[in-house]
Amino acid sequence: MRLTFTVNGRKQEADDVWEGESLLYVLRERMGLPGSKNACEQGECGSCTVRLDGVPVCACLVAAGQAQDREVVTVEGLADFAKQRDEGGSASGTSLDEAKRWQSKPGETGTAAQRLAPIQRAFIDAGAVQCGFCTPGLLVAADELLERNASPSDEDIREALSGNLCRCTGYEKILDAVRLAAARSEEAV
Repeated sequence: MRLTFTVNGRKQEADDVWEGESLLYVLRERMGLPGSKNACEQGECGSCTVRLDGVPVCACLVAAGQAQDREVVTVEGLADFAKQRDEGGSASGTSLDEAKRWQSKPGETGTAAQRLAPIQRAFIDAGAVQCGFCTPGLLVAADELLERNASPSDEDIREALSGNLCRCTGYEKILDAVRLAAARSEEAV
């Protein structure tokens, strides 16, 4: 089957998609977007979290065909999604080629660093990234939380991130990062 859907603000097509393929497989292997991680393949760890029509889902549990004519935002598209949300308009999105070429460099302060979503910048600034395997899913889930609740309580943050497992941290720096992003967004208003 041919899958037609919007990925990070751009219309995309994937040909010869098998009905049983997961959305995660299509994103990683067919679209070349490796940000969403393939860990448990059972929806238990959250490392493959993406937004499907605005709702965080485990891409490993979503059949690719379910994404037909829908909108998917991956970790690679968070910066453009945040920019679009902040401007209240429509951003052109990140092309697949742009997403594949982008790499963060330590201490980067130029245009690539400016393209980070506020939650991504907060994760870096709070030291919430360790091995990085869980980070994409946590970022997507935290971004969705902050979109719907600009001033979340610690309980709200824990609930929003409860489907995401991290084996490196005690979660405190992750909570700090979400608090930091929330505080920065309040200051900007």
